[in-house]
Amino acid sequence: MRYSANHKMETREKLLASSAVSAKKSGFSTVGVDGLMKAIGLSGGAFYSHFSSKDELFKAIVERELAHSLDRLSGEGVMDSAKLERCLRQYLSMSHVEQPEAGCALPVLGAEIARSDQQVREVAQTWICRLHEGWAQILGSDSLAWTILSQCVGALVVARMLVTPEIQRDVLKSNHDEIRRRMAEQPLG
Repeated sequence: MRYSANHKMETREKLLASSAVSAKKSGFSTVGVDGLMKAIGLSGGAFYSHFSSKDELFKAIVERELAHSLDRLSGEGVMDSAKLERCLRQYLSMSHVEQPEAGCALPVLGAEIARSDQQVREVAQTWICRLHEGWAQILGSDSLAWTILSQCVGALVVARMLVTPEIQRDVLKSNHDEIRRRMAEQPLG
């Protein structure tokens, strides 16, 4: 049976999307190649026509997911302080806590990225630095942009570790309030 010219590209995209959801829900290292391929209805052997290794797939997932996060967190290229505030409110929300597969990759994949080879970490660094640059322009401060970025990711990790929704909400609200206070002290660009 002949496949369309786009079939391989479409299959690769399905594999990336499905693997990203799986990685963000359960961690990348917990699922084998056979499980990743089964999720899109293919055999494990077909994997190697798309990626040379599971590490190469992880690098592609990191790049894809952080590019998506940058789009969501940078206001699609047009950002001002009001959009940044809305973005922070959405980031530090219960829906983001409860749906890791639909949100930012950093809180769920950060530890795996840190343990990965240099190529994966370089990809992550590129996208994180792009986000930082955009926020630093709006905030008028490199250090405040790093602080807020780190605080948001950390707050989400802590909230997801907790069981009680009221405590999770308190973590999110406390961090959001502190970020807003810090932003109010800084004349925005």
